[in-house]
Formats: sequence, structure tokens, C-alpha cells
Amino acid sequence: MSTTEVQVITQKYHDETELDAGAPTLVGMLAEFKDVDSIMDAARKVRAGGYKVWDVHSPFPIHGIDATIGIRPTILPWLILCGGLFGFGGAIALQWYCNAYDYPFPVSGKPFFSLPANIPIIFELTVLCSALTAVFGMLGLNRLPTLYNPIFKSERFRRVTNDRFFIVIDGSDAKFDATTTADFLQSLGATAVERIED
Repeated sequence: MSTTEVQVITQKYHDETELDAGAPTLVGMLAEFKDVDSIMDAARKVRAGGYKVWDVHSPFPIHGIDATIGIRPTILPWLILCGGLFGFGGAIALQWYCNAYDYPFPVSGKPFFSLPANIPIIFELTVLCSALTAVFGMLGLNRLPTLYNPIFKSERFRRVTNDRFFIVIDGSDAKFDATTTADFLQSLGATAVERIED
């Protein structure tokens, strides 16, 4: 390959990179609704329409929206149970190792390991491990901290904490198409449909 060909290929690569870096990428569609009834009806239709990667945003919790969206129950309680059992077992093992195995110390004929004497540590370590599992499990399952989301650039979306309801269909959804998805959201009775770009 000659030097001229290498320069042409390199220049073409740099030009394409600059074009890609400057052009915004469509990452989703945002649809605005006025009230709870319209957002619930729209959520049912979005789910029936076969979309998988989407969410509903509202200024307050909506009763029954999780079932409407199809959100499965969280596994966090099971993680907390495992964390508690780990703390429980760890506390017993540590106290047995320290008191009955590594450094047995006879006191007035008392047993080297007695469960009632060790209950405070067992309780405290069980609670500690459960609490830490709850906090870090919640953060991990919710993918937090997420410091940036392209949806935050939408002026319209700022009303979600006040009086508006939104459905966001993510661009990573297998069924997502810019035109078709926008038309579908408009057909649900949305007051506005907005492209979310990044």
C-alpha cells in the first residue's frame, strides 16, 4: 500500500469520525400525557404493542402501574436474606473459632462455646450484613448512581415532577423505529411526542 493510499484512508477515517461525533444519536421517544387515566391506557397499549424497553414517569406513584408495565417483583428480598444468613453464619463461626478453638479459656467450668452468650454478636452481625446488602443491592439493581440521562435535556420532561405524565420508549428496544414509534405514541392520545437525542 502506498503512502498516498494510507493518507487517503486515514483522512477518510478522520472525516467519518468527525461526522459521527457531531451528529446527535436518537436514543428514544418521549410522549407526554395529561392525566392518570390516559397514561394507564397508553401503558397498556404500549405493552400490548410488543415494546420491551420502556418506562412510565409520573409526579406521584400510580397504583397498579407496575403490573400494567409488566415489572417483575424484585429479587432484593432474597439478596437481603442471603446477606443476613451470611452474617448469622459468620458470627457463629467467628465466635466459635475465637472462643472454642483458637484460644479456649476455661472460666468456672463454663463451656468454651455457648449460644446464649453469643447471641448479641450474632444479632448485630446479621442486621449489619442485611442492611449493607439492602443498600448496595438496591444501588446495583437500579444501576445507581446514574449521573446523566439524555432525557434530562428535554424542557418538556421537567414538568414530570409537577403535573405531567410521560412514557419513554428506549431506542435499544428491538421494535423501535423512529417514524413508526412516533406515530404509535401519537395514536395513543399523547399531547406531545418528542425525540430524545444524545
